[in-house]
Amino acid sequence: MKMLLILTTLAAFPMLTPLAAGVAVAQAPDQRHGDQRSAFEARRTGRSLSLREIEARVMPMMQGAQYLGFDYDAGSGIYTLKFLRNGNVIWVDVDGRTGQIIGRTGQ
Repeated sequence: MKMLLILTTLAAFPMLTPLAAGVAVAQAPDQRHGDQRSAFEARRTGRSLSLREIEARVMPMMQGAQYLGFDYDAGSGIYTLKFLRNGNVIWVDVDGRTGQIIGRTGQ
């Protein structure tokens, strides 16, 4: 009965659905700031190239694509740059220590 009440409430108020699924939507800006802080700290301590250096290596290869931003995984030291071209999202993974492209997804 409790589950039926929850499902009925979500159907009546669809704007509550993200709340029922968790607060991941609200956490996205905090995650972005965490990526920036982690990348800055890795650069400051010499464990990684700067974001600007990474962008300077990748952006010339992505002509015609709109740069959307990046994620940084502090554990692996990998930058993931995101682009949009002709409605398709492209992710480019770059080793933050060497600046080498290690993967690409999308067209």
